[in-house]
Amino acid sequence: MKLPVSTEWLLHCAASLAQLEAGATASAAQLAQYFDLPAAYLAKQLQALVKAGVLAATTGPRGGFRLARPASEITLLQIVEAVDGAASPYECREIRQQGRGALPAEECQNPCILAAKMAEAHEAWRNSLATTSLSEIIAALPPSAPSRTRLRLTGTP
Repeated sequence: MKLPVSTEWLLHCAASLAQLEAGATASAAQLAQYFDLPAAYLAKQLQALVKAGVLAATTGPRGGFRLARPASEITLLQIVEAVDGAASPYECREIRQQGRGALPAEECQNPCILAAKMAEAHEAWRNSLATTSLSEIIAALPPSAPSRTRLRLTGTP
């Protein structure tokens, strides 16, 4: 499975915002500069997280983005699905019933074993992301990371 590059961007942006003090914000321009990303495109992508209820956006001179809920209530799956949706990356087209090698209909009463295994793998991946919160990610960072992130992202320690 290959996810778009914007998935990585938004996972890192959300993790960075989770390291800010409560109520603090970072603008799209600050996040773009922090990660050396195109600001206009990142701003558009961040809106997907706002729409999904992962981030909140404020306007004005001190406006920007912040987590909409505590980091412990935001999962990696919620971020990924906000960007990429929930569809399975594998679609079985039942080619086992086509061409010279076509199986008889009676041998295709059950779902294709390959499709079943791909669905099983996708569900395991989703479950892993669904049970991993942003707070767990932050807890796994080196102790100095949050203050360094705050300083480099917003200029405040």
